[in-house]
Amino acid sequence: MTIQCLMGKKKLGLIVLLLSLGAFPLMADTPLPPAYQIADNTFFDPTRKTEREKPYTFRVEYRIEAGYAQDLQHVRDLSFPSPHLYGARIGASFTFVLPLHFGLQTGLHYAILGSKYDQHWRSMNVANTQTEIITHRLIAHNLVIPVRAYYTVPVWKDLNLFFFTGPQLQIGLAQSDNLETYLSEETKTWLETKGIHTSPYDRMADELVRANIQWGLGGGLEWDRYRLQGSYDFGLNNLVKHKQTANQYMSQWGMLISFCYRF
Repeated sequence: MTIQCLMGKKKLGLIVLLLSLGAFPLMADTPLPPAYQIADNTFFDPTRKTEREKPYTFRVEYRIEAGYAQDLQHVRDLSFPSPHLYGARIGASFTFVLPLHFGLQTGLHYAILGSKYDQHWRSMNVANTQTEIITHRLIAHNLVIPVRAYYTVPVWKDLNLFFFTGPQLQIGLAQSDNLETYLSEETKTWLETKGIHTSPYDRMADELVRANIQWGLGGGLEWDRYRLQGSYDFGLNNLVKHKQTANQYMSQWGMLISFCYRF
């Protein structure tokens, strides 16, 4: 009886072993499921961009600037026409960084501009039928104090667009008119009796107001510490100091294209 039990147990064990060996290839072909899974839904999270933005901290940014400047003097009922002046502008500025991508900037700039043009006059010499000429060579020196409100639009990584507007005070240090005259004595005498200059002089000394108040609009592109920007400033006040007629008027408008570097 004992021998039969042992034989039965051996057969049962052999059957279990064979079944296990047969199921092993099936288990080997079936991949094991991961121990756990975590769903990554940050791509669809609407707060993802906000969370990645740096928290606002008040700071002051310092920049130096250099660029090409062009001014136009809008003249009415004066003894000289409306000239364009071309030159350069350099300076430094500091920006108060405010929340919500806003900023407030001011600074101090220096501009030097020049122009050359001819002014033709009818000859007062009876024997001369040709027009006579005064050649104007202007050199203007100005200090500029801008006050700008900035708004920045992030585009990609360190690439930003920005726009600005605000007033600007242009202080005329000097505006020398180095005249060269090609006039007959009769014409020169007639012009002088009309109060028209025929020799070099500084227009700021007796003709023009030094404070030129402007309002500007502009914008540009910023990459890391560098900015390329452009602006246009509209003259708001009459620069004629002593009007001889009620219609005398002059305003000075300006365009600027500049490159900035932030420290």
